[in-house]
Amino acid sequence: MSTFRRRVDIVTCEGHGEGEVRAALEDDFHHFRVWAKYQAGALIAVGGEAIRYPYTACLQATEPLERLVGMQLSRVAHSVTRQTDATHQCTHLLDLAGLAIAAAARQSRKRRYDIEIPGRVDNRTIARLTRDQDWKLNWSVNGPLIEAPETYAGVNLREGMARWALQTLSEEEAEAALILRRCTLISLGRERDLDRQIHAVPSGLCYSQQPKRAEQAIRMKGSTWDFESSQEQLCASDQDWLNSRGS
Repeated sequence: MSTFRRRVDIVTCEGHGEGEVRAALEDDFHHFRVWAKYQAGALIAVGGEAIRYPYTACLQATEPLERLVGMQLSRVAHSVTRQTDATHQCTHLLDLAGLAIAAAARQSRKRRYDIEIPGRVDNRTIARLTRDQDWKLNWSVNGPLIEAPETYAGVNLREGMARWALQTLSEEEAEAALILRRCTLISLGRERDLDRQIHAVPSGLCYSQQPKRAEQAIRMKGSTWDFESSQEQLCASDQDWLNSRGS
């Protein structure tokens, strides 16, 4: 079973009380970009781009991001879920927007997250996250439960983890933990042939999976890529865009 990988790159450019932040996310199943402009501590414009995505409807999922306009910049990436109903957004675009907004609030010039989740053996894996090439977070995972390190032991990835992380961990560790949670769960997709799907499942959990559009959200066959031995390719095509403000 191959290793799931994700990279998130964020670049912020600010001057005279206003600025723009750009963020890119690429993994085995997705490749998205988000940009946001802000002034006087509030979001004044936001947009996204779907580059590689699992369902045809994902292309239109950038539009609901506009519901974030007007929110105050927050150092807590999860705050975007208070501004808009996450089930009517693309999960990954909304996550990325939250990370971008948090970076802008912290005035963080650049940030990179690298995540790897090896294929499970007897339901177990070691989930790993690296932030800016030095800070690391590693979990021993058994099914939905984190077994180690001690701080996380017994935490269920599927039940109440966001609340626990935001209340228990430091601001930036909580951000990293929620990124790693998302990746640990979606990495299970590597264990299935997703191209056997005809369209999205009408689960109501995200934009493409809303019952009113799931049957029209046709599976993009071949959209799952493998970066097990090519981590350097993740977000490689985003670098010029990330570092070119206003173009």
